[in-house]
Amino acid sequence: MREQVLRRVTTVRQQPPGPPATPRPARTAVRAHRLSRWALAACLAAAAALGGTAVWQYERAEDAREQARRAEQGTEEIAAVLAAPDATTRAASLGDGATGTVVVSRDRDRAVFVVSGMARPPGGKVYQLWFDDGGTMRSAGLMDPGRTDQAVLMKGAFDGASAMGITVEPEGGSRRPTSDPLALMELPT
Repeated sequence: MREQVLRRVTTVRQQPPGPPATPRPARTAVRAHRLSRWALAACLAAAAALGGTAVWQYERAEDAREQARRAEQGTEEIAAVLAAPDATTRAASLGDGATGTVVVSRDRDRAVFVVSGMARPPGGKVYQLWFDDGGTMRSAGLMDPGRTDQAVLMKGAFDGASAMGITVEPEGGSRRPTSDPLALMELPT
């Protein structure tokens, strides 16, 4: 066995004289510290981004719920006017194949305008409904410019108006009609 050890000693490489080699823990620690700071910063940025996205999505969902609630309420009001025992109607041709019907409930003091086949208004314009109070036009709301068939609960009280009109107005509507009426319909009595 001694012979084997002595033979193998000659094949082992020896360390050169000098101080013993020491690992560099200081450089490794600095590198690890910097890396952990960057990782922490990245995690905080990701958390902030995800938190902001969650808040944004929550707000969008709340807006959608509110719009759905308003639409449901409007649909219920339209149904109530159409189904009212005292509801009276008047229909008319609006030109270009469109037809319109106005339904009035005096007990509810409300009116609904139902239109079918209405052409879309020109870009940047909207159809606006009006109550005619003895020659004075009072706004009754806007129609949806993206729909050719629709039922619109006219805004405000019917309040004994004698007729209703439809005009083409700038997007968002006007306080007073800015164009001649496309249609002027007497309201049912």
